[in-house]
Amino acid sequence: MLLAGKVAIVTGASRGIGRAIAEDLALNGAKVIVNYHSSGDAAAEVVHNIEANGGTAVAVAADVSNFEAAKALIKTANDTYGQIDILVNNAGTTRDMLLPLMKEDDWDTVIETNLKSVFNCCKAVLRPMMRRKQGGRIINISSVVGLVGQAGQANYAASKAGIIGLTKSLAKELGSRQITVNAIAPGFFPTALTAVLTEDMIQQAIAHTPLGRLGELPEIAYLVSFLASDRAAFITGEVIRVDGGIGIG
Repeated sequence: MLLAGKVAIVTGASRGIGRAIAEDLALNGAKVIVNYHSSGDAAAEVVHNIEANGGTAVAVAADVSNFEAAKALIKTANDTYGQIDILVNNAGTTRDMLLPLMKEDDWDTVIETNLKSVFNCCKAVLRPMMRRKQGGRIINISSVVGLVGQAGQANYAASKAGIIGLTKSLAKELGSRQITVNAIAPGFFPTALTAVLTEDMIQQAIAHTPLGRLGELPEIAYLVSFLASDRAAFITGEVIRVDGGIGIG
């Protein structure tokens, strides 16, 4: 197994991309902390599925946009399994609106949920991760929107672009500790965040995707498991698009 003996935290893991990531990490042998904010029943279902497939997982509630809550999540993970090897920052939300009509709260909520949560969890995890002197893996879920922008998503695009800058900077800071930091930039996938799009918007996205379809959630999860493994030990500071080609210049 790629990740036998490893412990992983996945934020926002009760559904969508986070759920797929948590389940695939477990299939590859990692013990998984399934973080959620308010969807306790959904998180419990993820844990049940992991255990039904022979894996090990525990659900932990935490609003990771809050620094103290993020610290508590990391402490719980470390207390539960005695180590943290992998952190996947996936928690995210949208509040789409053209900028002239966007409320300040819509900006703040998206930045705090999508970007500040990454800062919070990275800062909290580094001390226990470095103390073990065994290296580590941090994988941040950005978006192709953070690379190319999107009308009506200035807040979302800014948060996801910020994740990319944070990823590259942190990769330079932590390289000497053998902790790799990479980002994944998904395109259009069937998740709760894209469920609000109209059918016309979805068809337009597909039309602009060279592969001519939406992505499938395991296609992100497979990459996360690879980046979390020893096979990716010499990859850091990268932003890898999983977008069917929609982000090609």
